[in-house]
Amino acid sequence: MKEIKKVLICGIGAIGSIFAHKISKFDNENLRVLVDENRIETYAKNPKIFNGEKLELNYITPDNTDFKADLILIATKFNALDEVVENIKNFIDENTIIMSILNGISSEEIIAQKYNWTNIPLAYFLGHSETIETNNYTYDGRGCVVFGVKENKTNPEIINTLKNFFIKSSINYKIPEDMNYAYWLKFMLNVSTNQPSAILGLTFGQMTSNPEFMSMFNNIMTEVQTIAKAEGVNNTEKMIPDALQALHNLMPEGKTSMLQDVEAKRQTEVEMLAGVIITLGKKHNIPTPYNTVMYEMIKSIQGNY
Repeated sequence: MKEIKKVLICGIGAIGSIFAHKISKFDNENLRVLVDENRIETYAKNPKIFNGEKLELNYITPDNTDFKADLILIATKFNALDEVVENIKNFIDENTIIMSILNGISSEEIIAQKYNWTNIPLAYFLGHSETIETNNYTYDGRGCVVFGVKENKTNPEIINTLKNFFIKSSINYKIPEDMNYAYWLKFMLNVSTNQPSAILGLTFGQMTSNPEFMSMFNNIMTEVQTIAKAEGVNNTEKMIPDALQALHNLMPEGKTSMLQDVEAKRQTEVEMLAGVIITLGKKHNIPTPYNTVMYEMIKSIQGNY
């Protein structure tokens, strides 16, 4: 496949800013960040600050037709995904790789409905701990992008193409042997930490040191595990121990992205977490009481903004 040179990033929040910072250091000339006209003016007056350093980025609007991307990284919130899928159309040709690094397990399917699966890997970002204060991002430097193919759908050649680009731009990466398992494991961790932490206001350390929370955490994970097995995921018996280990590896003082959203009175990604679990539960006739209650509680919290 064609070597990745031109990159378009959609969303420079918690995760997108990590990629923007790394790639801009490697080749800022061929990097663009997709925004609307209002955002360009806003960022010019109040630029993003990443670990104390201004992000000097090249912004582009959806109506531009002069830039064809080799790689599009989608790092918006889920509630902006439909708009982004429409807004990237001018930047795509037959070789463009579209990588979504949103939480959840549904964004790639939504993107593929318009652009098909051929150049769309499964992907997520794992292990970061970042705090956000207005436009000021503080990142601990840990974490990596995890990616692989959607079996029988994604062109396997894009894996080496992505790998070579991430090596050159100093972005840490992992390519699991079983990407579907890894994908669902991350989903389990998001469902089981983001949502209860947003309701209870707990950091990662407060979660792991609280026996009552950890009991509930296991019950939430069991719901995800049961649905994952029904969806054909292999080795689901390993999921809960692996998710527990991943939770204990996170920075104790760190907060989930959904808790930070609630604290800032932003809309959350509950639809792509509990919403998806509830839908899949109905599909397989599997009860999802924990996710149902969390869904209703988070919707109630948002209703009070």
